[in-house]
Amino acid sequence: MTRIVAALLVGIGLVVGGWFIGNGFAHRHAVRYVTVKGLAERNVKADIALWQIHFAETGNQLADVQAGIQRDDAAITAFLKQHKLGPDAIAFHSVQVTDRAARNYGNDQYKTRFVVSGTIMVRTKDVDAVAAAAQDTGALIAQGIVLGNPDGSFNEGPNYLFDGINALKPSMIAEATKNARTAAEQFARDSGSRLGGILRANQGVFEILPRDKAPMLQQDKQIDKTVRVVATLDYTLVD
Repeated sequence: MTRIVAALLVGIGLVVGGWFIGNGFAHRHAVRYVTVKGLAERNVKADIALWQIHFAETGNQLADVQAGIQRDDAAITAFLKQHKLGPDAIAFHSVQVTDRAARNYGNDQYKTRFVVSGTIMVRTKDVDAVAAAAQDTGALIAQGIVLGNPDGSFNEGPNYLFDGINALKPSMIAEATKNARTAAEQFARDSGSRLGGILRANQGVFEILPRDKAPMLQQDKQIDKTVRVVATLDYTLVD
């Protein structure tokens, strides 16, 4: 008898539970929400300059070529110092020697046997000094210094970086979120609804862009830049 009663109770429970579950699904309303984006931008100035200056000498006597590359190195170092880029701004000097006669490939049709290439790496926060020096490299060419890589390619000029993005993030995220909410509130008014809470949020990716939007213009070649973030938020709508 006890087993029969227990079985009946379990059966009733399953029936009632099934009714509540089915009824709950039948009366559940889909969540209404609106997706909006909020933009924040800051105009900034680069705070780090990196400049690789390549130069080369060629000849058939290695000692003469090495002496020439040393003269070039000294002249470029003096040039940088004239532009307020002293020893503290020079990260390193490097020299590479190529003996064309020692190569195991190609032919022997070369005008000079030795190629000695040098590199001076400038790294500084004085971006204005680097920009001024980069525009004055004609003074080095006038001294007979061959600027560029041994393969014939030219120096690409300085790269200008912005390292202060972390300090901007809190205020820019707050601004982007505020702008997104303003857009959501307008949508809610237009649709005859009230704005609820945030359902989902994505702060977006911070981008560093060139301030001047010319085609093919790289941001790392410009001192002036724009930092941008676009936040995406879903707000619930309440009737």
